[in-house]
Amino acid sequence: MEFEGHKLRHELKYEIPDAVYHTLRERFGEVLRPDENMVSPQGYLISSLYFDDIHNTALEEKISGTRFRKKFRIRVYERSDAVIKLESKIKFDSFISKESARLSREEYDRLLNGDYDFLLSRPETVCRELAAYRRIRLIKPVTVVEYRREAYVAKEGNVRVTFDKNISASVFGLDLFDPDLVLTEVMPAGRMALEVKYDDYLPSHIHKLIQTERANRQAISKYVMCRNRNLRVRHQ
Repeated sequence: MEFEGHKLRHELKYEIPDAVYHTLRERFGEVLRPDENMVSPQGYLISSLYFDDIHNTALEEKISGTRFRKKFRIRVYERSDAVIKLESKIKFDSFISKESARLSREEYDRLLNGDYDFLLSRPETVCRELAAYRRIRLIKPVTVVEYRREAYVAKEGNVRVTFDKNISASVFGLDLFDPDLVLTEVMPAGRMALEVKYDDYLPSHIHKLIQTERANRQAISKYVMCRNRNLRVRHQ
């Protein structure tokens, strides 16, 4: 499916307890293969710096369920600057699409210091869009979202299943590479997020595995949980 030139994928989200995780993990291991990014059986660390404008539009649109919305973020893995991605995540109902561009560490530091002008000379759409959002809507970094992701894939349906564990929000800092960055977990102990992404169809045997365990499908948002934790902490 496409929307305004973007190829869209289905995205299903669930909140699950540890018991369901362990059962699904074992069963998925029989029909899916670990994602190539898995550095250990427990997964890999993802840290994302999210942006929003002075009106908290990204947060409000997510909470209100706006059908079409877009968020910008910078993402790194294992707190390393070897791969730094600027991404825009587009959401249309239950469909998603992403655009990305690689950043150097110098470019990352410039953004963190409020310098967006260099993005205008980059060819990637996501770069020019972020520069425009900065000028028009005063977009800026607002929170770090970090978690450990365990990921499995299947060629059939181009399926990707992920368990996102220890979901945490930055308390005050916004630098992904700050060794003293303080984070706090935002989900109750023993619970995590399960996400299922696929193209045109979800193979029936994978769907049945999830349904058998009665996973609780809901509009869970790591971004909203982390922003809400930020706002609570800052108003205490």
